[in-house]
Amino acid sequence: MIQCRALDLLVHNGAQSGFPSGKPALLFLMPLQGEEPCAAVEGSMGHLPNWDADRVLAPTGHVAVEDILIIDDHPLFCDALSMTLTHAFGLRRTRIATSLGAAQRMLRETARPDAIVLDLRLPDVAGVEGVMALHRQVGDVPLTVISADMDPATVTAAMAAGARGFICKSLPRAKMIEAFERMWAGEWVTPEGYEPAEAQAADAELADLLGRFATLTPQQLNILRLICQGRPNKIISYELSITEATVKTHIAAIMQKINVRNRTQAALAANRARLFMP
Repeated sequence: MIQCRALDLLVHNGAQSGFPSGKPALLFLMPLQGEEPCAAVEGSMGHLPNWDADRVLAPTGHVAVEDILIIDDHPLFCDALSMTLTHAFGLRRTRIATSLGAAQRMLRETARPDAIVLDLRLPDVAGVEGVMALHRQVGDVPLTVISADMDPATVTAAMAAGARGFICKSLPRAKMIEAFERMWAGEWVTPEGYEPAEAQAADAELADLLGRFATLTPQQLNILRLICQGRPNKIISYELSITEATVKTHIAAIMQKINVRNRTQAALAANRARLFMP
């Protein structure tokens, strides 16, 4: 379903897609070279249509975007989005990573991009944990979540974790371009029907909760993820190749950091923050 929508984003002719008449966007269907976890695509300036976008919040400051990082494990969708944004905004470079780990390595080893686009469901992470980890690593680089999950609680959690915008993968191509245009102009963009006024109090509470989760080490996050899956300490120690005593020490530290009294409260807090997805 997502891959079909990726095609729908790009297979258009004429002025509607910004191409000269009679020149279809078939070049957008070119696959990545090989099976590397990341790739780069060069592009030139294209047409930017003026369409209605998603709901927007207060501006935060314009960002000049020439180099972006897309983090998504669906190659066809990555190619489609990369070519769409390159053509629309005249991007100098787009980089693609198929996992959070690959993206974090790229960010450590190369120059930071001007903006990041992140899918919440990746092979090595699923949920707001990815937003939190990237925000901690890149600071004020604008981060956009692009997802098929439009649950309002997930949107609220992602925005509280540091996302600049939240876009549905099924948006029509023109609306998607408009949403990115507004985000990179400094606005906060959320899906249609999402009520930011109703979420304002929840945002503050979630931001505080996610700030506490951000203090957990990678190993503590791994243990918390397994706790949320109902694993007992013995199984956690086996899966992570550590002793049960080490697991208990980490769990005690987790509870202290996120201010809960037991494993059940820890799992409930992680679920409320949409830290992990099933």
